[in-house]
Amino acid sequence: MTDRLDDPPADRIAPPTWLRTGAPAAVLAALPGARAVGGAVRDTLAGRPVHDVDVAAALPPEAIAERLRAAGLKVFETGLQHGTVTAVLQHEPVEVTSLRRDLATDGRHATVAWTDDWREDAARRDFTINALSLDAEGRLWDYFAGRADLAAGKVRFVGDPATRLAEDYLRVLRFFRFQARYGRGEPDPAALVAIRAAVPGMARLSAERVWMELKRLLEAPAIVPALLLMRDCGVLDAMLPEAGDIAPLGRLAAPPEPVLRLSVLLGGGPPEKGEAVSRRLRFSGEESKRLRALLTTPPPAPDLDGGALRRWLADTLPAAATDAAWAAEALDGQDRCALRARIAAMPRPVFPLQGRDALALGIPPGPAVGRALAEVRRWWWEGGCTATAAACHAELRARAESLRLPGPPPGT
Repeated sequence: MTDRLDDPPADRIAPPTWLRTGAPAAVLAALPGARAVGGAVRDTLAGRPVHDVDVAAALPPEAIAERLRAAGLKVFETGLQHGTVTAVLQHEPVEVTSLRRDLATDGRHATVAWTDDWREDAARRDFTINALSLDAEGRLWDYFAGRADLAAGKVRFVGDPATRLAEDYLRVLRFFRFQARYGRGEPDPAALVAIRAAVPGMARLSAERVWMELKRLLEAPAIVPALLLMRDCGVLDAMLPEAGDIAPLGRLAAPPEPVLRLSVLLGGGPPEKGEAVSRRLRFSGEESKRLRALLTTPPPAPDLDGGALRRWLADTLPAAATDAAWAAEALDGQDRCALRARIAAMPRPVFPLQGRDALALGIPPGPAVGRALAEVRRWWWEGGCTATAAACHAELRARAESLRLPGPPPGT
């Protein structure tokens, strides 16, 4: 496959290591003329780590799969109707996609046809910084000045922004994610005009796609300016009406974890607000559990004494303890650095008795067991959660007499 006459002259860069080794190198060797595309090229030029490599080739997907298998790679037809297969070499995956052009779009999905025109394929991508391609020799194709936009911190749609958004309204959220990661200075005004007009169309997006994109946005570094811009454009209220004050996120110094950041954006509660978000955006069970734990855990005061801290830890899910301290610090502005260190160093107190301990003392099965354990746990908790298992057994034994019921008469 040779370049079309209207292709611009290719720049040249030193081929990065990820392009010369492993699965990407094997894929490019098996598909002469193929190029790495998208994020891996963008992040290489930006001097950022490359995590996933995507490749495009001017062949139909069936031909791509055949050549990859002939070269000894495992091939999985992960998205054949969209022209995509996944090649795997020594557990390293590379997505390989046929060059495409859109036949029809509806704001959510596209009907595509295969093409051998690299410019046409690049023209259907969302942003100029994602429309770059790089071959095995380090030749770089840049059809829409994406390299200059990347250097300037400009997130700009390929071609007409309104057209790109009408093809897929999820690109509204992608704009803010890329703005938070790569943008500097004032955002592209043409993009903002188109985004404001596109907000009603976002109602057509599936909950799963929205949450997938919001999660990636909530992991981005410059999250506060991006969210403020989203609110100004009407996007935040449309997609996350439960969101509260954005300013506390600027005080959240924890590592960028999406559910923790979301809990702060929701104002720390009430839990019903989090449950509404979880249901609407179809969180996984683990995500729902984590958000609920963060929204129901009482915020720890910065100056808790030893007993109070042990009581707080005893009532807090282990996974939520440190994050709850981070969230509380962001929401009320009180420094909890020392408290977080104490939480990290203190083992979480665990009440040492179980139902079988009550049954062994003759307390009958049923509500009496739960009542006895609750009474002893309260005693243990009020004492700062320091009583040993032996002491708790003794306390349970002292209370057991009043909870025993007469046994059945002999012989019955």
